[in-house]
Amino acid sequence: MLFVATATATAIPASRLNGHHDRPNMVSVGTIIWLASELMFFAALFAAYFTIRSVSPELWAQETDKLSIPFSTANTVILVLSSVTCQMGVFAAEHGRVGRTGSIFNLKGWGLREWFILTYVMGAIFIGGQAFEYAELVMHEGLTISSSAYGSMFYLTTGFHGIHVTGGLIAFLFVLGRTYVAKRFTHEQAVHAIVTSYYWHFVDVVWIGLFAAIYIIK
Repeated sequence: MLFVATATATAIPASRLNGHHDRPNMVSVGTIIWLASELMFFAALFAAYFTIRSVSPELWAQETDKLSIPFSTANTVILVLSSVTCQMGVFAAEHGRVGRTGSIFNLKGWGLREWFILTYVMGAIFIGGQAFEYAELVMHEGLTISSSAYGSMFYLTTGFHGIHVTGGLIAFLFVLGRTYVAKRFTHEQAVHAIVTSYYWHFVDVVWIGLFAAIYIIK
């Protein structure tokens, strides 16, 4: 408890988080460049999906009826809301609040840990929901990665996204672990929390595009 009180005493200066006034933080820049390359990867998946769909419209009309829109919508809402909780954790980190102050029911007193733990749980629920959806499609609908071109594209696009979400969950564990191991909360830890949020927001936005392409534009 003494560590938490010490770590949450003062806000971290913006200049320490965002770099000097004449140059940005290099960790943030490197993360953004890497995410740009990831965007090209998903753009290629989108292009492949719509290209194959354009030559097999009858197959798409038949296979998309097997998808559960209400279930996937609920799972999507959970993932999108996790971006909100993630950003709340970033705001707490920027103010040097690593742990909560007061009751756990007082959300205004939550720190980085509480918001990131909640984000992790919501992300894990999303992955669990995706695994359940896969199981339902395979066992009850006979839709597998090798059953048709639609099955291949469905599992490739959503599967690669699921792998990226899992990577984000691992990143949250590293950020949280450092807050427990380190003796004090430093600006480097805050920066790592911020760039992790960049990645999480990215996978959320990509999923919104995938959800629209696969589940809505049937």
